[in-house]
Amino acid sequence: MYLFHQGKHTRQAHVGLPEGTFEEEHGRQGFFGQVSHLYRRHAPTDWTNFEGALRPHAFDFNNAEPSDGRNERGARIRLLYNDDVAVHISRRRAAMPFYFRNGDADEVHFVHEGTGVFETDYGTIPYEKGDYVVLPRCTTYRVVPSTPENFFLVIEAFSAVRPPNMQEKGLIGMHALYDLSAITTPLLPDVYDERAGVEHEIRVQRDGILSSVFYPFNPLDAVGWKGDLFSWKINVRDIRPVMSHRVHLPPPAHSTFVMHNAVICTFLPRPLEEDDDALKVPFFHRNSDYDEVLFYHAGDFFSRDNIKPGMVTLHPTGIHHGPHPKALLKQKDLKRTDEIAVMLDTVNTLHISPEAEAVEWKDYWKSWGGGKK
Repeated sequence: MYLFHQGKHTRQAHVGLPEGTFEEEHGRQGFFGQVSHLYRRHAPTDWTNFEGALRPHAFDFNNAEPSDGRNERGARIRLLYNDDVAVHISRRRAAMPFYFRNGDADEVHFVHEGTGVFETDYGTIPYEKGDYVVLPRCTTYRVVPSTPENFFLVIEAFSAVRPPNMQEKGLIGMHALYDLSAITTPLLPDVYDERAGVEHEIRVQRDGILSSVFYPFNPLDAVGWKGDLFSWKINVRDIRPVMSHRVHLPPPAHSTFVMHNAVICTFLPRPLEEDDDALKVPFFHRNSDYDEVLFYHAGDFFSRDNIKPGMVTLHPTGIHHGPHPKALLKQKDLKRTDEIAVMLDTVNTLHISPEAEAVEWKDYWKSWGGGKK
């Protein structure tokens, strides 16, 4: 790398910022490609107004109302989408009276609230708060809650979802983030729920359209299986975040799943950087290659004001974002982060559904102190 520079700058990114400056990272390929750092007199989020739809967005998904929350035969609700992924929520209160098979996408269900089981072709997977349940494309499954309050963030990926491989983990090694032995695989039941005298319906989705096929027996009737394609889960408590005591690491260091044109990361409680000169909060950047979605699950979201669990932010490509002013002022006193959040980064533009617009905090872009003339 040929490193060029002018004016005031640091010897090490994110460490020892020149007095009175704000560091911005302008990078490519999700912090893995070419990169430069600019040292500005003003925070790049000190805007006064926006015109057009391209602005930071925040949504309160707690207020979205999927039909499966009031009707057992109802469905989840789509809130964000593009040609690679779609983001839904489900608030299912009762067991699905049908089975579902997605012929379009792999599915990742993040459990924000609730307990119960996923019944799948490969057996049952109990779920609890903080679980990621991964269902490969064309897996037949049914959700059976054991609590009345359930809240799932559901990500459809129109390509295969997998853990980061050895090449992607690089120097941190194959056992970093989570060891594959930490995942939970399904358990085949001894006895299936036959629901005698009841037709068993499988709703099959293809090109977003549902068809139904019916059986006189439970279609989840496998007595065994083998191979390397199956449903599985991992809980956030079994994910070990990578840490650096002297420099703030970029979001890809927290990658949990990868897929075509998208990545899912998990931000977890961890000690913050100890170096007195190190930046402890996320650095300003303009999302050069990715739209960035954050689902806030639990804890104190120290870099964001007025954000609570169940809310979601969307920062589009080309628009700066970074820590709120209070976080910048308090960072020297912070010793650790106490938050759990799910991040979805997408190469292609995410579209906002009318249902998401209905629960949007329209003035979120002002939360950095902007909008003042």
